[in-house]
Amino acid sequence: MRDRNRHEPQPGQTRALLASNLVVLRRQAGLSQEALALEAGVHRTFVAHVERGARNLSIDSVEKLAIGLRVPPVVLLAPDLETLKTLTAPG
Repeated sequence: MRDRNRHEPQPGQTRALLASNLVVLRRQAGLSQEALALEAGVHRTFVAHVERGARNLSIDSVEKLAIGLRVPPVVLLAPDLETLKTLTAPG
């Protein structure tokens, strides 16, 4: 019998992953929440809510945050830090 929970995302898991990655990437970029908000064209409280996992994001919002961080949107959904490093490496 197949273990259904092994590879299938659980409710809220993707939102938590995005929130965690956003914090890591924002800090790596040396940006405050306010600076990221300015770069992304969103309000600072929006960034704070996303980082706490309190917002359900649209693809458009993910794209805005990625633009603000200067990374491909898929990076915000990378499953681990090693993947994040690979996806954000220059070159």
